[in-house]
Amino acid sequence: MEAYSSESHKARLAEPQYEAPRDGCKISDLPLSIQPREYVERFGIENAPQDVLLALILRTGIRGVNVIELARLLLRRYGSLRALAAAPVKELCTIPGIKKVKAQMLKAALVLGQHLKQEEQLQRPRIRRPEDVYALLGQRVSTLDYEIFWVLILDRKNQLRCEPIDVTSGILDASLVHPREVFREAIRYAAGNIVLAHNHPSGDPTPSAEDLRITQQLVDAGKVIDIKVMDHVILGHGQPTNKNYTSLRESGLVSF
Repeated sequence: MEAYSSESHKARLAEPQYEAPRDGCKISDLPLSIQPREYVERFGIENAPQDVLLALILRTGIRGVNVIELARLLLRRYGSLRALAAAPVKELCTIPGIKKVKAQMLKAALVLGQHLKQEEQLQRPRIRRPEDVYALLGQRVSTLDYEIFWVLILDRKNQLRCEPIDVTSGILDASLVHPREVFREAIRYAAGNIVLAHNHPSGDPTPSAEDLRITQQLVDAGKVIDIKVMDHVILGHGQPTNKNYTSLRESGLVSF
């Protein structure tokens, strides 16, 4: 069976601009709107630039060098977070304003980030074929007596970026499965591709006319915002002679 293509475009959120403080000024002298803690309160920590995130870990600067300047100094010196994470604590302690405890805290935060990435790579399945979707969700739908519509958000390698997102529960119709709801999380996670899935409580995965109409609407919406809908898999259960799922991509009933 043909695997899903990995060719895609990423949708990106426009990040708020951060106005860096003037060299030499104290963080407390800056307007609240551009202080690191105020920034993450307003825009969210996931949208903060690297110097702000490092400043939150470092907490304080030194005389004549505020904490943002200290964070920027580290980024300039090492050139990347990967290189900074590889620097030993003893080396970090040679930088003015970085003592042993601060170096250990900085190192710990960066190493934890590396461990998190490794865990995600190990735990995130790759969705390459419709049977991968069934393997992921088939057990969940076997006892459901109502419909759930999921969005599977994938990266460029077709690995899941997060748990399948439950967009709506109940009767599947266009008023419930709106492109806005389907693509909101995809945009948030800068999805490469997405796969749609929903269950038929009857157990029969044969697509309805409404399934086909909604799917085409979502595929077309994805093209507008450069997020490719790879497939829509309808999940059934208890089919002794047939597959317990239907791939609308394989069926050819929808133009992807």
